[in-house]
Amino acid sequence: MALVSAESTNPSSYNGNDSSGSNNNNKSNRYESQKRRDWNTFCQYLRNHRPVPLSASMCNGTHVLEFLHYLDQFGKTKVHNPTCPFFGMPNPPSPCPCPLRQAWGSLDALIGRLRAAYDHEINGGSNPFGDGAVRFYLRDVRDFQSKARGVSYHKKRKRPNRNITNTSQSSSWFLFVMNSNLNCCSMMRIFTLYCNKNVANVINIAVWCRCGHLKICFFVATLWLY
Repeated sequence: MALVSAESTNPSSYNGNDSSGSNNNNKSNRYESQKRRDWNTFCQYLRNHRPVPLSASMCNGTHVLEFLHYLDQFGKTKVHNPTCPFFGMPNPPSPCPCPLRQAWGSLDALIGRLRAAYDHEINGGSNPFGDGAVRFYLRDVRDFQSKARGVSYHKKRKRPNRNITNTSQSSSWFLFVMNSNLNCCSMMRIFTLYCNKNVANVINIAVWCRCGHLKICFFVATLWLY
């Protein structure tokens, strides 16, 4: 694996986020500025490549992987080895000799910026930052760091609010009942099929309907069953 000297790059550029101190209105400018710095650093890495210097148009996925391995020496994230007693612990009680690495989130964001910069700077050709080997490497880094650090990188799916759905169904049923001209037997048959609830509850509703306030009883029963 070819490495470049530490003096030829700026390790502080790989903290995952730009620390320029700009406000929220300059997020786009910060992104573009960070993308240019990442691109310039990568190009300098290629120029210092050994044994043969490279240009951006000549690099491939293997060179991108070498660049990511090179950046690990500037990492600030503790990644425990499988033999470490703190493996899988998010908050270790004491220090350990495990190495510092680049966090998966920082590498993932870096590859995204460099991929966009490559499309902007290089005309034609396949983008090495979108190479399958790079994607597999990032996936392996994510999975291993997740296990080693005891953290989860998977986003939680939002569950639909069932209460809102049930309220909407109850409202629809109430509007149907109040606007219908069905007799008691027809309403009971439709209501039973629609609700699919306990038959005893439906029988109780039928008894209530004898009081003469048929539609009001159906509305109260709808709220009760839902």
